[in-house]
Amino acid sequence: VMQVIVSSVPDNSRTILFSSAGAPFAFRRMLCLRKMMNKTYNHDNLILIGMPGSGKSTIGVLLAKALNREFIDSDLVIQKETGELLSDTIQRVGIDGFKEIEDRINSLLDVHNSIIATGGSAVFGPNAMKHFQEIGTILYLDVPYVALERRLGDLDERGVVHRPGETLLDIYAERTKLYEKYADITVTQPYTGFDVAMILADTISSLRTVGF
Repeated sequence: VMQVIVSSVPDNSRTILFSSAGAPFAFRRMLCLRKMMNKTYNHDNLILIGMPGSGKSTIGVLLAKALNREFIDSDLVIQKETGELLSDTIQRVGIDGFKEIEDRINSLLDVHNSIIATGGSAVFGPNAMKHFQEIGTILYLDVPYVALERRLGDLDERGVVHRPGETLLDIYAERTKLYEKYADITVTQPYTGFDVAMILADTISSLRTVGF
């Protein structure tokens, strides 16, 4: 899977790619763009994945307007199908039960020309992710851990799906592997505040490169 990473902020885990505007960054970005052009992308739908607090819904709505597409929030679809809040579903059937419901409902989404913002736990659903791969391009909104810490605060208040005793770092470590596994395109956000305009511009730039 080819990932395109867009960022101007240094990241110790990707030292060469994210070194400030010099030859290493420019060269690696050129290679990424070349590889992008050799990959076939499904332009029917764009599916956003990422941690809670990564801006999937916020960016998704703006992308839908910019690209003249419908916007779908998969969490709202789940609530409509179950007739209850996500928190109530989790309380009623437990975390594993919720993941099964999420996987089933997401795998049945029948939409076209849409931007789909998924819940942070959607990547745990193998059927849903296989379906998303078949109906569109998957874009991962990657946020550094330190930025997520500032944005999320209390996990329960934010409604983040997690088991008792799990920390944000535990969740981040487990999910990041899955986000990276499924992503066709990755847009990495800076350590600093949530700059919607910058993230939107980076995302649209990546999408335009592959023909969206």
